[in-house]
Amino acid sequence: IGTRGPAHVDKWNALQVIPITAPRLLPKSLSFIEDFFLHTFPFPFSLVKSDYSKLYAAFNKHAETFLDRAESSFGIPRAEACHNLVFIAGFNAYGGFKPFFPSLIKWVASAGHKLHRQLAGEIRAVVLGHGGEVTLGALDAMTLTKSVVYEALRIEPPIPFQYGRAREDMVVRSHDAAYEVKKGEMLFGYQPFATRDPTVFDRPEEFVGDRFVGGRGEKKMLLRDVYWSNGRETDDPTAENKQCPAKDLVVLMSRVLLVELFLRYDGLTVEIEPLPLGSSVTITSLDKATSV
Repeated sequence: IGTRGPAHVDKWNALQVIPITAPRLLPKSLSFIEDFFLHTFPFPFSLVKSDYSKLYAAFNKHAETFLDRAESSFGIPRAEACHNLVFIAGFNAYGGFKPFFPSLIKWVASAGHKLHRQLAGEIRAVVLGHGGEVTLGALDAMTLTKSVVYEALRIEPPIPFQYGRAREDMVVRSHDAAYEVKKGEMLFGYQPFATRDPTVFDRPEEFVGDRFVGGRGEKKMLLRDVYWSNGRETDDPTAENKQCPAKDLVVLMSRVLLVELFLRYDGLTVEIEPLPLGSSVTITSLDKATSV
């Protein structure tokens, strides 16, 4: 697929997220037209079949080790395993990174020089203490860096909307109310209702970089309400809960991004433009590292 890889993935992803990200182009009185074309019928796969087939062929050829293990260790048919690899890499990981990396940089840059100094100090000290190498152990020791990533996911989840049909009768409860839901009814979820809940988070509309630095119990209580991955941050993805299977990968790579940034630079400034999903972020200045 060569350099066309991102274009193939973007086209395939776009067909899946357009119904919840497309901007309103018509006046409200004519919104039913957009609703009919965007929210009534699934888009035909034929529109992206060629792009997806090229992605599938690339994974089928170059991911032989993973596919062999899926067959031998887990009994998963090779084709099914390959489709799942394409989805986790193309939609869950890449599709999550694309809106979230600019968002992470936006919030970190906007937080100002104090947070930049704190991040640079922690990252460089921990890396130095681990022999000058960026290892998983070093990443795990960076408490502020982890907190900053969680806070960016909290304040602006990459994909804030979810839809799904109730599989059974249930009662959905909030802090002060309960809602009866019947089997088959369509549910809509807007993650910031939870991630910016003032009952849980102090100053919920503010980016607080060290919000998740603290005692293990206190931090875990707050992380329970960080729902960016279609589930609690304290939960793990399973085949049943539909939580983002690349959840931990997104968090890990976001920390790596900050580490590599602040190993090289003391701070940065950016220009921000809103997009239908996330923001366009242009780095306008970088301050080279004055210490290592």
